[in-house]
Amino acid sequence: MSHQIDARLAELGIELPETNPPVANYVPYVLSGNLLFLSGQLPQWNGERPYLGQVGADVTVEDGGKAARLCGLNLIAWIKAATGGDLDRVARIVKLCGFVNSSAGFGDQPKVVNGCSDLFVTVFGDTGRHARSAVGVSSLPFNVAVEIEAIVELTP
Repeated sequence: MSHQIDARLAELGIELPETNPPVANYVPYVLSGNLLFLSGQLPQWNGERPYLGQVGADVTVEDGGKAARLCGLNLIAWIKAATGGDLDRVARIVKLCGFVNSSAGFGDQPKVVNGCSDLFVTVFGDTGRHARSAVGVSSLPFNVAVEIEAIVELTP
């Protein structure tokens, strides 16, 4: 294994959080063929949830973007777990679906979810470019600001 993505993370000074067990009756990911379906990840760092509340009321767009980036770090940590530690197996980030805990009338969900999208392109390059949804919702588990799920294509 060449570990190019691990080297890229180190070069960028990016540390991955610990993976956290599911909080309900689901699994963190499902591998079907070469597609890896990742359950929604919250903006938490080793059990702490620093971004709580609705974006547009309690959380700024900038902090919402930081929350989305943290969701992305958790997604990458689960991708690493699912691939036995080999992030170089990522052939393509296929799709992200971002949910933003939004105040009434808030419409900048795409700017918030860019925090995750930008991270994936920075880490994986063109392989990290993906289709995406950025959806505003009235609440999320534990009152977090953002939740993001992903579909990833892996090499065999």
